[in-house]
Amino acid sequence: MRAETQNHIAGIERSLELLAQRMDRETAGHRLEELNARVEDPDLWNDPEAAQKLMRDRQMLVDAIETHDGIARELSDNVELIELGEMEGDAEIVAEAEAVLAELAGRAAHKSLEALLDGEADANDAFLEVHAGAGGTESCDWASMLARMYLRWAEGRGYKVELQSENAGDEAGIKSATYKISGPNAYGWLKSESGVHRLVRISPYDSAAKRHTSFSSVWVYPVVDDDITIEVNPADIRIDTYRSTGAGGQHVNTTDSAVRITHMPTGIVVTSSEKSQHQNRDIAMKALKSRLYQLELDRRNAAITEAHESKGAAGWGNQIRSYVLQPYQMVKDLRTNHETSDTKGVLDGDLDAFMAATLALDLSGKSRADAQAT
Repeated sequence: MRAETQNHIAGIERSLELLAQRMDRETAGHRLEELNARVEDPDLWNDPEAAQKLMRDRQMLVDAIETHDGIARELSDNVELIELGEMEGDAEIVAEAEAVLAELAGRAAHKSLEALLDGEADANDAFLEVHAGAGGTESCDWASMLARMYLRWAEGRGYKVELQSENAGDEAGIKSATYKISGPNAYGWLKSESGVHRLVRISPYDSAAKRHTSFSSVWVYPVVDDDITIEVNPADIRIDTYRSTGAGGQHVNTTDSAVRITHMPTGIVVTSSEKSQHQNRDIAMKALKSRLYQLELDRRNAAITEAHESKGAAGWGNQIRSYVLQPYQMVKDLRTNHETSDTKGVLDGDLDAFMAATLALDLSGKSRADAQAT
């Protein structure tokens, strides 16, 4: 058996071990039997919220078991095919099985990372904010490019994206935008994207075609579940209404329907400008509660706190990732050192490898030096 195939097998076995540990495979069957018995209780739906939670828990366990056992079967079947092909001298069977194992190794690694998304809010939907840094039109254009990148990433995963508010740039791009991204583990995947993103390119707005460096910041926080109660003292908030400033044209609001809520004890400001004033007020209040919940998560999780505090101002020394389009092509994450020359792919939403590298680093407990050595 080729060394590359042996490496794929070893990787799959490591992923299976992690998947088994996360769901406690030895007891999973017994726990599923208990959940199935509770599902059959005729009084289950007397409490709809409890019933829905039970159904979700059961489905998550079923999915975890099926994922682990399905990968294990594929591994066993294809190892047997390789051994059979080698015994009979059938190179075609061996090649086909090796190709399946190569694909399975990547899929198993991805599933094992998803299994690590078991933080308190990892399964939640997410709010994503993009803000242009200093630099005028250049930074506004870069903020628009970042927003597009995340929208393409979300669409590729089948997530639902809803624009919450947008503040257009004076000449191009956006000064800021907020989106709600809904889908399985949306916050768990996106949370590592909080920070400053740096772009180096030949500016399309510079007649001298000089190279420019631009900064924009990204902030991600979880959508608060209905069963999480966040109390907001009315005396602690200021609610302002204002006229929305969109991209122009016939759809620009002519009434003060946009809503801005300021939480004075923390300085948190949230806005919504895409709906009616009543809807915008409700959306902004939910966003505020989510931000306050994020603060509470940060207090309980030193690692997350450090990551968000490192966001800092959108400028030198605070960036988490660099996107270089000139004089060479390179996107590099400064936390994990993961990099690629496929800048177009990244800007078109191919972010999974960057997110996975950061997630693996955060959850493995490794230092950055350890990560660089592997």
